[in-house]
Amino acid sequence: MLENNRIFITGAAGSIGSGLVRQLVDKNRVCCFDNNETELFNLVEELKFNGRTVDWRVGDIRNIKTLQESIEKFSPNIIFHAAAYKHVTPMEMFPEEAVYTNIIGTLNVVETAIKRDIPKLILISTDKVVNYNSVMGVSKRLCELIVRNAGFISVRFANVLGSRGSVIPIWQKQIDEGEPLTITDPRMERYFMTIEQAVQLVISASVIGEPGDIIVLDMGKPINILDLAKQIIRSVGKNVEIKEVGIRPGEELTENLMTKVEALSAIKKDDFWIIKQHD
Repeated sequence: MLENNRIFITGAAGSIGSGLVRQLVDKNRVCCFDNNETELFNLVEELKFNGRTVDWRVGDIRNIKTLQESIEKFSPNIIFHAAAYKHVTPMEMFPEEAVYTNIIGTLNVVETAIKRDIPKLILISTDKVVNYNSVMGVSKRLCELIVRNAGFISVRFANVLGSRGSVIPIWQKQIDEGEPLTITDPRMERYFMTIEQAVQLVISASVIGEPGDIIVLDMGKPINILDLAKQIIRSVGKNVEIKEVGIRPGEELTENLMTKVEALSAIKKDDFWIIKQHD
């Protein structure tokens, strides 16, 4: 879908970032930017082992000098901005980190893109911006507004199965160690998508998105967390206890992909909802 581009990816060593790298590296020139030097090095070595080459730079989006120098040197025509703090509870405890990385970091990326006349920037956002009852959700909503006002595109995700810190790897570890599966509340519901779906959504957004768009995957109905836990237990064929631990700070029982106002004006295109920027 994307070919012959120069693509700069922030947060390239994360679950979504690395998925983008693996999908795009064969037909594009890719530069990987991340402050996690271990995971970034592991990704580069993995690609090298498979005969694939990328440019890469250890760096932090908080440091605008490093970011600007890296982007100017690589000279991309597309930026995928995946770098962020994504977990709700830690950002409730350390809200300043959400400000420094999610908000100021995004502002650094956007300002650099504008300065370098980069035509496309795609932000990885989250469905937690809709109710924004958490510091993380509020910080990412501000990121959407910064990106939208600059004429770039946002892609709003639900919960990504298999990503770092998501419920499936946690449950798998609990099963492997003979521990109960923990759920926060049996009434809790979430929308889920796979890493593959998330990566394809981002790539599609870079093609179909227009300036100011927010793009959301049509995900049908949310899934009850208790039902999902029972399904996982059945699939492993073991007698596993389910333990309720209570809702963590910043969490809600239900999440939505769009606000009521957005849903009224969103345009359906294939498997996506496109929220257009109002004049």
